[in-house]
Amino acid sequence: MAKLKGIIKLEGTLDNLTFYKAQEGYLVKTKGGVSKERIKNDPAFERTRENGSEFGSSASSGKLLRTSVRNLMIRAKDNRVSSRVTQVMTQIKNFDTTSIRGKRNVAMGLATPEGIATLKGFDFNKRAILSAVLFAPYSVNTTSGEIAIPNLTPSNDISYPGGATHVSFSSAFLNLDFETTESAIEYSPVINLPIDTTSASQTLVPAGVPSGTGNDIFVLLIEFFQEINGVQYVLKNGAYNVLNIVELV
Repeated sequence: MAKLKGIIKLEGTLDNLTFYKAQEGYLVKTKGGVSKERIKNDPAFERTRENGSEFGSSASSGKLLRTSVRNLMIRAKDNRVSSRVTQVMTQIKNFDTTSIRGKRNVAMGLATPEGIATLKGFDFNKRAILSAVLFAPYSVNTTSGEIAIPNLTPSNDISYPGGATHVSFSSAFLNLDFETTESAIEYSPVINLPIDTTSASQTLVPAGVPSGTGNDIFVLLIEFFQEINGVQYVLKNGAYNVLNIVELV
């Protein structure tokens, strides 16, 4: 793979060269490799087919998670979140010690303590991770979905970006079945606070408990705003917002 320089930018195939645009810029690579038909049918590529099947399953599980929390994720994400979620799902799939090779999956991986530990704490926005933003202790009630932050003092307990005058907290209680793809989610009301020295305990209470037989996943969203003439505006298009999986069972 090489990087294309010059004023003319190409996309497509020319002879044995393929030109394409990626995040790194315009790239070029040689065309070639094994045909799709051979990979699909040749016994020599059985391992390749198995790996491809498991990767596809992991990618689908990642998309399922992203879709399930989309209403929150659109306010706190980075431009690599899709690939990062897929990478985590692939790691979780590896903890499936029951299914045969080629059929290992995220649902079985999350049935293990190691799988749970791998997903817990995931930050959807790598530019703003929870552990570097919120320093106050919090607890999660896995029965009701309540997230409690006792004695929160915003100016002391939050690392906030310059220009921020207010911070909002909200949460969601998600039940997600990675095997059946069924999901249900309940949201808490938003708690909006000025970033000052006022100390008070805050509790985020979901509207209800979602039904389902999948994993219970609890996510916390922290958003920053700048108030001008009584109106709060999202700060830097959400670049500093946090969305984190604080607990799951």
